[in-house]
Order: sequence, then C-alpha cells, then structure tokens
Amino acid sequence: FDGECLLCNGFVDVLIKIDRRGRIRLAPLQGATAREYLPPLPADPELWSIFYMDAQGIYSQSDAALQICRSLGGGWALLSYLRIVPRGIRNGLYRWVARNRYRWFGKRDTCRMPTAEDRDRFLP
Repeated sequence: FDGECLLCNGFVDVLIKIDRRGRIRLAPLQGATAREYLPPLPADPELWSIFYMDAQGIYSQSDAALQICRSLGGGWALLSYLRIVPRGIRNGLYRWVARNRYRWFGKRDTCRMPTAEDRDRFLP
C-alpha cells in the first residue's frame, strides 16, 4: 500500500479491524519489503497500485483487492466474485480512483508508522 496516501491508509485501518486473525501482513510501497519483492515502481505515485502476494503469485490493482477480499473469507469473500467483471473495466475504475486519490483524500508528508498493537502486522 502507498504509506503516504490517506485513502490507502484508511483501507489498511479497515483491513486490520476485519482481519482479526492477522492473516494478512502489510508493507508500504516505500519500504524494503516492496523493493525486494515487487517490480520497480513508476516514478509517478499516481501510477502505483496495491499489491497482494500469496503462494500463487503477485496480484495488482483490482485483482489484488479481490484476492484480499477472498482471503478474508466470510461475507468479504463474496466480493471476490466481482472478478466476473472484465479486468479492463475493473482496472479502469481502479486507475481512475488511483489517479485522483491524493486530490480527493489527501496525502501524508511521511509514511505511516504502525502502532504498538499493530506492529506485528507490518513488514518493513
């Protein structure tokens, strides 16, 4: 996730509350884990994406969001059925929000720092 994006950080806050078992670990795109496992990011943060990695591979954009929903299970897993919508349409909507996220939701000056309770959920 983009550690400076307020929308992304809001998503992280919700994810931490929903994923009570702590199955999903989080890493900011600005951190060492992202640099190690992800392809190089574009210079323009508006082109960045959320990524999700599991044993089957790395997912980005709407595929990442749907895989996160699937992995949460329960009612959240039902959202993963939105993959029947063609990827071009899903990613088009995703890119539109991504291009406007700083303007609509704002941006931090620095990357998010996890709280003491959440520290074990975050990768460097």
